[in-house]
Amino acid sequence: MRISILVVLLLWASSVFARQTKVACVGNSVTYGYLLENRERDCYPAQLARLLGEGYEVRNFGKSGATLLNKGHRPYVQQQEFRDAVAFAADIVVIHLGLNDTDPRNWPNYRDEFVRDYLHLIDTFRVANPDCRVWICRMTPITNGHFRFKSGTRDWYEQIQNAIEHVARVAEVPLIDLQEGLYNRPDLLPDALHPVAEGAGILARKVYSAVTGDYGGLQMPAVYGDNMVLQRGKALVLKGTANSGEEVTAKIGKQRKKAMTGMDGCWQVVLEPLEAGGPYELSVKTAGKSLVFKNVLVGEVWLCSGQSNMAFMVKQAAGAKEALAGAANDHIRLYNMKPRVYTDMVSWDTTDLQLLNRLEHYLPTSWTSASSESVAEFSSVAYYFGKMLADSLKVPVGLICNAIGGAPAEAFIDRKTMEFDPVLVDELYDWTKNDMLQDWVRGRALLNMKNTTSKYQRHSYEPSYLYATGVLPLAEFPVNGFIWYQGESNAHNVELHEYVFPVLVKSWRNTWGEELPFYYVQLSSINRPSWPHFRDSQRRLAGKMTNVAMAVSSDLGNRTDVHPVRKREVGERLARWALHRDYGFKEIVPSGPLYRGVEFRNGAAFVAFDYGKGMKASDGQALRTFEIAGEDRLFVPADAEVVGNEVKVSSPRVKNPKYVRYGWEPYSTGNLVNEEGLPASTFRNEGEIF
Repeated sequence: MRISILVVLLLWASSVFARQTKVACVGNSVTYGYLLENRERDCYPAQLARLLGEGYEVRNFGKSGATLLNKGHRPYVQQQEFRDAVAFAADIVVIHLGLNDTDPRNWPNYRDEFVRDYLHLIDTFRVANPDCRVWICRMTPITNGHFRFKSGTRDWYEQIQNAIEHVARVAEVPLIDLQEGLYNRPDLLPDALHPVAEGAGILARKVYSAVTGDYGGLQMPAVYGDNMVLQRGKALVLKGTANSGEEVTAKIGKQRKKAMTGMDGCWQVVLEPLEAGGPYELSVKTAGKSLVFKNVLVGEVWLCSGQSNMAFMVKQAAGAKEALAGAANDHIRLYNMKPRVYTDMVSWDTTDLQLLNRLEHYLPTSWTSASSESVAEFSSVAYYFGKMLADSLKVPVGLICNAIGGAPAEAFIDRKTMEFDPVLVDELYDWTKNDMLQDWVRGRALLNMKNTTSKYQRHSYEPSYLYATGVLPLAEFPVNGFIWYQGESNAHNVELHEYVFPVLVKSWRNTWGEELPFYYVQLSSINRPSWPHFRDSQRRLAGKMTNVAMAVSSDLGNRTDVHPVRKREVGERLARWALHRDYGFKEIVPSGPLYRGVEFRNGAAFVAFDYGKGMKASDGQALRTFEIAGEDRLFVPADAEVVGNEVKVSSPRVKNPKYVRYGWEPYSTGNLVNEEGLPASTFRNEGEIF
């Protein structure tokens, strides 16, 4: 009896072993599990084995320091791990090499041999088992913390990544992207290279999905939902994931489009442009799952972002009672992204700190129709912007708001742009001690993070963090443009902001693949000494970029409060730019007087303005806050009057004026407006160099 049982068990064991699929994980120290406290348990091949289950035999053939290049300083093909991997004759081979080839001993000298060496490596495994399937991997990240990052590693890494993609095409092997899941998680790469156990788990799940084709079934970005607004008038590119090889069918109205999911789990369906209207039902289906989005409208979609003055809610603003009483409007839809924790003067608890590390910064949200309840909690500037668009265009308007109080502009720029920018890359280094960021920003972040000792803790204000958590998740959702109210947390360094702001605009446009309009608010008035220079810098920036414009708010400020409550005017001034430039309402004057130039003649300055028709004093009094100076640049108060379509500025104290400025004080009391009652921007003529 015992012999019979033993025979049965042996037969069962041999059958299990016989049907196991052999998986060889080939690679360097990341595959090996270098620096992991419990390497045998936590390296990615071990975690992959647990995910795959009993039907697979997974072996780790990682070698620390190994190079793909055969002439590198430690060629993988010369290591015992390589010989063992070939002898294993795996059914599936997953290769992750290239990181150590970024060493200056390797890539600079032997880059021309990389493709040949990689193709030979693949062929070697195919000879060992002609039926084996080979995957090669885009490399896991090397972060800016690497000691050679700026001296070559950053650039060589990108070149090697491109070479790996080329190898995949030539060898006709699938590619696993091991960079994507860790790229915005530098906290999981404490030595800038090797993932901790959680990071190795991310790699294991990525490889598991590639090997099995199981990507968790049909999924789309969270921004897609019931009650959403889709952008009219342009091709709508729907993207998502599903299990590999599945057919995806998208249907809306009379359109029905299909696509096949690739081996990477990604699919894309392009819908023809839709006309404004609705409601529609958008369905996206595979054989095993359906996503059905109901009550969908088609119209204009805008992303509204920045810091606290954009986040400032309707219920906090002047005129809230009247606004909320008439807020119900099913043609205005809101997607309100609120943070999990606010950057108030508090120390966050450890649970929230851990969630922020996992990029769970924004709370889950959904699209809602405008009502007194939803509008009360929404951005006041964004709401009034959208309401004016809806009233003028007579089409649905969708507004997405992801503004975060106190955030510096750098937090909204994508990481790759920061890494490759010769100036901004330095902000990634020990950012809480980096004085390129405002003292207040760093101090508040340190207070919020007081309950952790980890030097890798994430925070809302960290460069690139809000892009990763609040912009990138929206990247697959078509929008028509951006409105922006930010600068208070960058006003300490005017010159740096002049560099940062165009980088941010370019970052977002690259993300959406279009030169979308970008309209922003000039800082208001308050008793902060740097603000006259900052406001003028913002004014000049608008003239240096295409499809960018600025709304003036200096007449709506508060001497002591950085959050002035008159937000309706700000939102409507932004809407004027959009209506005038993007929607053909040329009769709408988009701005108050904007400085164009000055001529000095007959002892006076004659200042010309764009949008200056009907210039006058807003209060019927004499024009205020004009100043003039001679070669000495010592400004004195001046008399100013509208003469034709110019403003004449003069003072008996300055016989030969060379310089003129207006509203040049932190809290401006300037009163120049045009016939629409729109205020002039504060300015100084370009000749002044300090």
